[in-house]
Amino acid sequence: MSAVDATAVEEQFAALTDGCDHVETAAELRARLAEGRPLRVKLGLDPTSPDLHIGHAVVLRKLQQFVAAGHDVTLVIGRFTARIGDPSGRNALRPPLTDEQIEANMRTYAEQAGKVLDLERVSLRYNSEWLAPMRFEEVVRLLAKTTVARMLDRNDFAERYAAGTPISLHEFLYPVAQAVDSVVLAADVELGGTDQLFNLLMGRHYQEQDGQAPQICMTVPLLEGLDGKVKMSKSLGNHIGLTDPPAEQFGKVMRLPDEMIARYARLAVGRSKAEADALQRGIDGGSVAPMDAKKGVAEDVVALYHGRDAARAARENFERTVQRRELPDEMPEVAAGDARRLIDVLVVAGFAASKREAERLIRGGGVRLDGVTADDPAAAWTATGPVVLSVGARRFVRVFPKGA
Repeated sequence: MSAVDATAVEEQFAALTDGCDHVETAAELRARLAEGRPLRVKLGLDPTSPDLHIGHAVVLRKLQQFVAAGHDVTLVIGRFTARIGDPSGRNALRPPLTDEQIEANMRTYAEQAGKVLDLERVSLRYNSEWLAPMRFEEVVRLLAKTTVARMLDRNDFAERYAAGTPISLHEFLYPVAQAVDSVVLAADVELGGTDQLFNLLMGRHYQEQDGQAPQICMTVPLLEGLDGKVKMSKSLGNHIGLTDPPAEQFGKVMRLPDEMIARYARLAVGRSKAEADALQRGIDGGSVAPMDAKKGVAEDVVALYHGRDAARAARENFERTVQRRELPDEMPEVAAGDARRLIDVLVVAGFAASKREAERLIRGGGVRLDGVTADDPAAAWTATGPVVLSVGARRFVRVFPKGA
C-alpha cells in the first residue's frame, strides 16, 4: 500500500467508518491511513457456541472491508479467553467453558467466518498461543498496570457491584487478556460490537503502557434478535445462523417486527444508511408495504450466505407454503415406527426434543395433520397411510406407517 493523497484517505476513512457507532479516535485513524501502509487490524471472537449468526456477521463484514482495502487483518479466536468468559453486557457471572466445549466450537468457527471473510487474506490466530504459557508473576505485573476503580468504570461491573451481584476476580482478567492480544499483535485497529468498547479501550491502555502507539477502537451496533428487543443470541433462541438452510433463514426474517425491517436492511444486509432511511420513510408513509419490504430484506439475507438463486427459491417457498398455504414441493420423509401417539411422532420427526415439548406444541395450536390443526395432546396415532405433519408455517414432514 503506497502513500495516498488526502482525497483517497478521506474516501477510505468514510467507507471504513460507515456504520460504526464509535471510533476512538477518528483523527488517529485518518493519520494512520495517510501513512500509506497496511494497518494491522484485529477482531477477536470467543468460541462460546458451535455456530456463528448474522449478528456476528455485522462486525465480520466491517473486517472484510479492511481486507478489501489491503490491510493486514487478523481474526483472533479466543481459545484462552473463552475459558474466562466475557462479562460484557452481563448482569451475572458467565460460566467458563470447558476445554471440550471450546474445542468443539472452534471446529466450526473458521469455516463459518469464511462465509463473510476472504480467509485466504486473513491471518487466523489463537490467543492461547501467548496467554497459556504466561507465568503467574507475569500476570501479576499485568494486573499492576490497571486499577479496580478503572474496572468499575465499566457499566456492567458497576451495575453488578451497586446491586450486590457477585463479581468474581477472574472476570477482571478478561479485558486484560484481550488487551494482551492487542499488545502481542501490535494492533493499529481493533473492531468489536458496542458492548466491547471497554475491552477495546483497555487494549489502548496496555499498548501505551508497553510503549506502543494505541490502537484505534471501532465498534459497530449490536443486531437485535428476532424479537426486536435484545441482542441476537443462540442461547436466547432469537438468532439466524449463518449456516441455517435458506428457507429457515428466510422464514426467520419474516418473523421480525415491522419496526425492525429498516434496521435489518442496514445491519444484516449492509444497505447504505440512505437506502435504509428511504425504506423506513416508505414504510412510515404507506408507499412501501411492510410485507414486501420484509421479503426483500429476507431474500437479501439468504443471498449473502447461499446465493441469489437459493434466495429466490426461499422466497417462492415462503409465498407458496406460508402465504398461500400450499405444500412444499419436497419435504423429508420419516417412518412412524412403533409410535402410538401423536406426541411420539413429533419426537420421531425431530419437531420436539421430548414428549413434554411435543405436548406444548400441540397446545399452542401449531401442529397440523394434512392441514388440519391437532388439538389433543393425548391423541393416538392411527394413520394407515402417508400423512403430512407440519409444525408452524415452515416445517413439514411426510410420515409413513411402519412397514410402508
